Amino acid sequence: MKALYCRAFGPETDLTVEEIDTPVAAAGEVLVSVQAAGLNFPDLLCVRGQYQFKPPLPFVPGSEGAGVVTAVGEGVSDVSVDDRVCFNGLSGAFAENIAISASAVTQIPDSMPFEQAAGLTIVYGTSYYALKQRAGLQSGDTLLVLGAAGGVGLSAVELGVAMGARVIAAASSDEKLAVAAEHGAEVGINYATEDLKNRIKEVTGGAGANVIYDPIGGDLAEAAFRGIAWEGRHLVIGFASGTIPKLPLNLPLLKGAAAVGVFWGNWTKREPEAHKQNMAELFELFTEGAIQPHVSSTYSLDQFLDAFGEVSGRRAVGKVILTP
Repeated sequence: MKALYCRAFGPETDLTVEEIDTPVAAAGEVLVSVQAAGLNFPDLLCVRGQYQFKPPLPFVPGSEGAGVVTAVGEGVSDVSVDDRVCFNGLSGAFAENIAISASAVTQIPDSMPFEQAAGLTIVYGTSYYALKQRAGLQSGDTLLVLGAAGGVGLSAVELGVAMGARVIAAASSDEKLAVAAEHGAEVGINYATEDLKNRIKEVTGGAGANVIYDPIGGDLAEAAFRGIAWEGRHLVIGFASGTIPKLPLNLPLLKGAAAVGVFWGNWTKREPEAHKQNMAELFELFTEGAIQPHVSSTYSLDQFLDAFGEVSGRRAVGKVILTP
């Protein structure tokens, strides 16, 4: 089968597309014919050896995808051949086939295209866990989303609207803010041209944002936190800026606010039943039309450098998809 292959940690330009053996579903696993795979920022870090978990070399990158089950291993009873599924793991998605634990796959609605399903599990799973379990977002709350047109950011915009929040989108261009508005954001802040802290206070009438969704980090983190509401929650999602901020601890004190870590991958392992319930609720929101995963662009496996460049250059609007 054809697969994207990483033989040593380093730049994505060192990756190669190769013919390798098709995996076999072991006990407890299923074999999935991959129809689409989502490219996420952590995939870049994984290839570069900068992610908190390093798969053994050599490996096939790719942490999520969607496809059709073609074989089931011994002991698997809740997944069947021909099931349409999405899946997530540490690696293996950027290939024509993947053997993966049956517990890591979820059946998708018949109405959901594989390209959308391939970009749902990680970003919507992360955002829903962040807003529901970590922030306790309530109807009527004000939610500020940084990086609002990226994969996780756009999912947070949609979910915030679906949960009844007033959503403020913050992004680096008016074009990105327009996309966020199309997905329900009420207000936009261009932090490339506007003062983020002052604009948050302005658009909230001085009250601040009850919840801040932050996948960017860097200088934006402190500026956003200074615009948080009393007893607000600043969700630490990731550091797409490349810089881990150092937040002055007098700010949480003065605001009565909290910086809240969001480690979705670890949570899914610690609380699999709660994760399963979240996924069921996400698919229900999809069938109701409340969320529509936005596919920014689609690339073949041979075009992987273009796909990686779109994500690393922060040009993606929604999800970037590879089709093995």
